[in-house]
Amino acid sequence: MADEKDTAEKTTITASELDSKISKAVADGMEPVIDKLAEKLETSLKGLGSESKPPEGEEVEREKVHAEPKVEDKTFGYKNMGDFLRDVQTCSPGSGVSMTSRLASMHEKAAIGMGENVGSDGGFLVPTDFVMNVWQRSIEAPENLLNRADVYPISGNRMVLNADAETSRKDGSRHGGVEGKWLDEGTEKTATHPEICRLELNLHKLAILVYATDELLEDSAVALDTYVNKKASDEITFKVSDSLIRGTGAGMPLGVLNAPCLISVAAQPGQAAATIVAENVSDMWSRMWGPSRRNAVWLINQDIEPELDNMTINVGTGGVPVYLPAGGYSASPYSTLKGRPVIPVEWCSTLGTVGDIILCDWSQYVAATKTSGIQAAVSMHVRFIYDESTFRFVMRIDGQPWWQLPLTPYQGTTTLSPFVALATRP
Repeated sequence: MADEKDTAEKTTITASELDSKISKAVADGMEPVIDKLAEKLETSLKGLGSESKPPEGEEVEREKVHAEPKVEDKTFGYKNMGDFLRDVQTCSPGSGVSMTSRLASMHEKAAIGMGENVGSDGGFLVPTDFVMNVWQRSIEAPENLLNRADVYPISGNRMVLNADAETSRKDGSRHGGVEGKWLDEGTEKTATHPEICRLELNLHKLAILVYATDELLEDSAVALDTYVNKKASDEITFKVSDSLIRGTGAGMPLGVLNAPCLISVAAQPGQAAATIVAENVSDMWSRMWGPSRRNAVWLINQDIEPELDNMTINVGTGGVPVYLPAGGYSASPYSTLKGRPVIPVEWCSTLGTVGDIILCDWSQYVAATKTSGIQAAVSMHVRFIYDESTFRFVMRIDGQPWWQLPLTPYQGTTTLSPFVALATRP
């Protein structure tokens, strides 16, 4: 009995000392040491014939919730993202709770060095099925402009595309230099050839950090799943769509408002500031490249809707409406101008400035995204002293219009483009 008592006391002392070292390591920012100390604690306890167990009555319940995963189950037995994150929080350093069977299974599959499923060197990575849940919510959002673009998933960091160098439809300029000639019998043919230009896309990183308290993790795994996914999805959608319109091309995609191919239509002579008139719409439509009209959409800031509602074309002593509200004159899900949908979005400029109304064919915008989609990870170390866990979401993307410059038509000199905006009305 005395030997057993001495053994129990020795076990308690050893666990206490190691737990103190773990807490000190976290406070000092020594995250890489944590797993090594935890491993020593487990070895010490096993050597003494004792294993760390949950409080009495909890073990049976834990077995029900955290059943051993099947070999082919890529989610390691987790029902949802919140279920996974709750396990991570429960087994954080200093909690005194041993690693669950599901987290242990993830560790068993990890490489010896730094890898995807290791907690201390990069956080517990969210299983793939749950990551895709965030990706689908973001990409399928109706107002996400990336839905409408020409998107190429790539495995590397860079993609080079060949594009037609055509900037004019005049003879000798089509396709960069191809020209056909009518010839008499026996006349020598003149050789011509097309010109090709290259577009280069280099993926840029878009990162999001979301903090969640340990109380939220512990009390409501379902609420956490909804919260983290919703916030990350909303912000990814917002930033990506904003960059496709307003991006500078430096460290982010090139937006259409900053692209060399954008046509900015001038205001009417004497037009009042902060107004839109029917002539503006007609001028913008006339500069839209003909083949792009069937795909074009009008993107607007909601500030301009009163201007559109009052817009008419004079016919005789009366007038006809230009703008057809949804479910009213047009009986369609979108309001329309020139028969094309009018979609209010946050990323358009306020009334009176360039970009408050844009006519776009997004099939003429090319983007590259990482094939892995959104990378998601969670760490309990970053905000350890605040009792918060940190969830990280990273997306890599680049994009720009296919067109390098506006196109000069075969007849006439007024240039055309798939991206047309209305200039500022001072």
